[in-house]
Amino acid sequence: MQVVVAGQGYVGLPLAVRAAEVGHRVVGYDVDTHRVGQLAAGRSYVREVDSSRLCAVLKSGAYSATTDADALAGFDIAVITVPTPLRDDVPDLSYIESCARMLGKYLRPGATVVLESTSYPGTTEELLLPILEEVSGLKGGVDFLAGFSPERLGNKRWSFEGTPKLVSGINVTSLDVIKGFYDGIFQTTVPVSGTKVAELAKLIENTFRFVNVSMINELAMLAASLGVDIWEAIDAAATKPFGFMRFTPGPGVGGHCLPVDPMFLSWKVQQELGIPFRFAELAADVNRRMPDYVVRRPVAALDRRGIPASGSRILLLGLTYKYNATDLRNSPSARVAELLLGLGADVRGAEPNIPDGDDAKLNVPRVDATPDEVAATDAVILLMDHPQFDLSMIQQHAAYVLDCRNRLSGPNVETL
Repeated sequence: MQVVVAGQGYVGLPLAVRAAEVGHRVVGYDVDTHRVGQLAAGRSYVREVDSSRLCAVLKSGAYSATTDADALAGFDIAVITVPTPLRDDVPDLSYIESCARMLGKYLRPGATVVLESTSYPGTTEELLLPILEEVSGLKGGVDFLAGFSPERLGNKRWSFEGTPKLVSGINVTSLDVIKGFYDGIFQTTVPVSGTKVAELAKLIENTFRFVNVSMINELAMLAASLGVDIWEAIDAAATKPFGFMRFTPGPGVGGHCLPVDPMFLSWKVQQELGIPFRFAELAADVNRRMPDYVVRRPVAALDRRGIPASGSRILLLGLTYKYNATDLRNSPSARVAELLLGLGADVRGAEPNIPDGDDAKLNVPRVDATPDEVAATDAVILLMDHPQFDLSMIQQHAAYVLDCRNRLSGPNVETL
């Protein structure tokens, strides 16, 4: 089949490459000319896709990347994987809207459009479908098919294709076609009765994580005040083989999912029902306060040593929002740096996962975590324990470390 994947980011590129590998002819569309240039040259910027895999599908002709909308003509299936950010706590669906209008120009009878971008329940049928019908002049469920299949990336244990994939359609025929497409890409597909169910399921997944991370973050703040080691307490709780799932504290949540997706549901509930989604809003409040708490800890430690925060030299280790990632979106490191700079500190950051030349994405001067750099600082904050960091060297040379990941120990180390 001729497949279009609109949006070649952290969600779209793995899907496009995998679809090409299983035999589809795939056009990866993106409006970012720099990104498309990298793809055309065989350079992947997504950790889930090795450049060798990208080069293989480029060489075979199964995959191509483009910014030219006319290259989308003739598609059998188009998958939308564009961003859905929040703007002032309101869902911004403009990327979905513009993509739908573009695809509608090339939509033909018998074709299928699938939305993977996370949004509130009702987006597929209330926003996407009317735009496609308006632009194309075709009738959804009759002339063309549509549905929603929430994105799910893999992790260390579960591969991309090994992670079960939810699928839904606006009618039975749509579901059958969409399931058939994803059956060829994923090992397991899980059909649900409608698009709203699939949309809500995605929000449940991320809200579950968001709320539990928030709870353990608040417990970390309380435990420190009570003189209890939160990490030991979590280890102890995790010995129970049922009724408990391990979550660990950190400097806050980031990325394109956890701090965003629960707020989509909160907004939708408030708009339609006029009531708050209290769990999500409370969790958001806790996580907004975590960077402030992280900053207070080393500032207090400096004060105990008679060193004022103003003029102190502080090194932040690991600026991406999660372990070994290349993504800075919504990372709590930005807020940590902002607060320290506001106190007059000389703040530097070590982030080995951001390519050379992308320093503009960082909000502090970039340095390498060398022994000399570590030794020259008044305080080190380990925000993300990337594998490139020599943790034993850091522990040896740092005067003080706030370890947000419980990886270090010693008289010069405090854990979150």
